[in-house]
Amino acid sequence: MVHYLKTLKQKADSMKEIITHHEKETEAFGRELAKLISPPAVLCLYGELGAGKTALIRGLAEGMGLTCTVSSPTFTIVNEYLGERELIHFDMYRLNGADELFDIGWEDYLRRNAVLAVEWSENVEDAFDGSEIRIRFEKLSDTERRITVEGGELC
Repeated sequence: MVHYLKTLKQKADSMKEIITHHEKETEAFGRELAKLISPPAVLCLYGELGAGKTALIRGLAEGMGLTCTVSSPTFTIVNEYLGERELIHFDMYRLNGADELFDIGWEDYLRRNAVLAVEWSENVEDAFDGSEIRIRFEKLSDTERRITVEGGELC
């Protein structure tokens, strides 16, 4: 997985693209991505159901040194994974817009020194200010994914 990390660091353009071949590789990419992200940071995740968003967040949590069980917060909207570093995991699938995100305290979450990972970001696009790291997932096959990372700052 070190090649993923090198690809992200070495490319000069603003968009980085990775192909993973199975869920474990997507998780491994999340672990490597954790090495590049310094809080506070907002990760906007885009992709259809089953594209690998939660798998990436599982890897991200592990890469941040968190020993929690990561699951998609579809019905709870937000899960907080706390440790030396904080990961706050949102699932916006059930929300109808940014106003609902602000109603649950989005601005308070932004003030925390945490990594905020937002699944189904397209449902709350108005909540973002343009400084986010955008991660897009495209299913290439039952197991392969094209993951595109753009924007924000990767340290």
